[in-house]
Amino acid sequence: MKKDLLILFAVVLALAVLIGGSEFQSVEEYYLVHIDDIEEDSETVFISIDCSDVLRHTDDLDPALREEGYIPADGVILAPTEYVLRPGDTVFDLLKRTCRHNRIQMEYQGADKNAFGTVYVQGIGYLYEFSCGPQSGWIFTVNGEFPDRGSSEYKLSDGDKVEWKYSCSLDSVFSMNDE
Repeated sequence: MKKDLLILFAVVLALAVLIGGSEFQSVEEYYLVHIDDIEEDSETVFISIDCSDVLRHTDDLDPALREEGYIPADGVILAPTEYVLRPGDTVFDLLKRTCRHNRIQMEYQGADKNAFGTVYVQGIGYLYEFSCGPQSGWIFTVNGEFPDRGSSEYKLSDGDKVEWKYSCSLDSVFSMNDE
């Protein structure tokens, strides 16, 4: 009997620790955790996500993506949006926070999983590398320039403008730089 009470006490204690140490959130709370309240003295950055190049290459687009309506009619997944710049924020940190807040699907490969030592963005909004041809994939610019490092290595500064663009070909990449 004494042994049974001891086991029961241990189980109750373990449950109390698990429940007390866990933060339960509703779906709404999960997504709203990262809403940024921009104040007058806040440092901010802008981000946009665009796949309009796909509209010029619809013949190359994966048929499943054409049929399901994943591609916005104007190619804009997210119009330029202002966010608070947090200390140490990288381009990837901002993208991840933005996608979570706006419920935009995103998939990535961690820096420890590739030879480049930086996070690799595999897909945004169900558009992945090779979804629109053999040279297609996601690229980013900061203030209109293609950085010389990956998104998880590029630290942001106040006022930076980050643009994530889906490119269908190398020609598209070079013409995007001229826009």
